[in-house]
Amino acid sequence: MIIFYDANCPLCNAEMQHLKRADVDHKITLEDLNSDNFSERFPAIDKQYAMNILHAQTDNGQIIYGLDVTYQAWHTVGKYPWLKIIRLPVIRFFADHAYTFFAKYRHHISRFLMPNAQCNSGQCNIKTKGEK
Repeated sequence: MIIFYDANCPLCNAEMQHLKRADVDHKITLEDLNSDNFSERFPAIDKQYAMNILHAQTDNGQIIYGLDVTYQAWHTVGKYPWLKIIRLPVIRFFADHAYTFFAKYRHHISRFLMPNAQCNSGQCNIKTKGEK
């Protein structure tokens, strides 16, 4: 599975790094949408659309989106089996709307929840007191 994500979003990057640590069998590849040659390497992925909603490509070539990616990724690494609840029909509707809101405002939400985090080119750092 290849996950295409915004590594310049502190919350997104933290989630993907957490996922990578759980991926002991190396079943998931992370691709930063901000990398210089992204569009050349993945011409089938609309970078702007992928910036709006999380994308992944499954091993069989299917493109999945949003919380389907989140669920499938954690399922792939064998963690958080309770996440299947977000794919149940009624909950899915509300969860997908909440995800769409989060995706749209992820940088604002990250600044609010992680005010000392800065990300550039997929490198996120937490500033300590006294740093600028």
